[in-house]
Amino acid sequence: MTHVGKVRTNNEDSFLGVTVNGHEVRYLGKIGESTLSSSDFVFAVSDGMGGAKSGEFASRIALDKITKLLPKGFRLSAQGMASGFSDLLEELFGSIHHEMLKLGQSYEECAGMGATLSLCWFSPEWMYFAHIGDSRIYYLPRDGGLTQLTHDHTQVGWMQRDGQLNEGESRRHPRRNVLLQVLGGGNQFIDPQFGAVGYRAGDRFVICSDGVIDGLWDHHIDEVIRNPEAPVAQLEAARRLVETAVENSGRDNTTAVVVEIGEPVAQ
Repeated sequence: MTHVGKVRTNNEDSFLGVTVNGHEVRYLGKIGESTLSSSDFVFAVSDGMGGAKSGEFASRIALDKITKLLPKGFRLSAQGMASGFSDLLEELFGSIHHEMLKLGQSYEECAGMGATLSLCWFSPEWMYFAHIGDSRIYYLPRDGGLTQLTHDHTQVGWMQRDGQLNEGESRRHPRRNVLLQVLGGGNQFIDPQFGAVGYRAGDRFVICSDGVIDGLWDHHIDEVIRNPEAPVAQLEAARRLVETAVENSGRDNTTAVVVEIGEPVAQ
């Protein structure tokens, strides 16, 4: 789910959900379930930035570009070439980055255009992720707890990882929204984060833009997913996160994708 929030007039967030095999990419609806028996799944959230409408344009470019390389990635997965995923995702992020730089140099209205991108690729048993910016990917294992898999590419994020700030201090810091790395944005070089997580039935993953983080502390995200209160308990998990975050803050566009791993399907 995505929401414009209470303050903005346009939504610069975009999200993606697709299945992919060696031949094609199919877009998913907002809610549903399926099996990994014949396809991999890719989910992503991007938060664009730039003047006029270029922020919206930037996040859409980031997600549209993803679909061009996905079949190649599925073939790597089918061959068991896990090591190839980081190379593929690095190629993908570099391609999007250079596309945005080229547009920014060619069109005045696109100058400085950039976007965050947080992407999860689900193959059997493993989730591969790639990330740049201050959107986030969280891992909620079935036995409890919440782990932020991604690093915020901000000065404040670095200070928190270094132990100089706690979560509360980071949220109040005046430079908390100053990004050090994004796709495009006039930056010549980027250093995205790549990783992988083994998963099992009952695990969940959350991909979200900073609008969710502005409205919900980490422990609140865990509570809204696992133990929602009565007013929102009947809503789908992503909608619970977004509506609660907008109610609490709403200062920014707010987007969430929630993935839950089901039990293996009997053959």
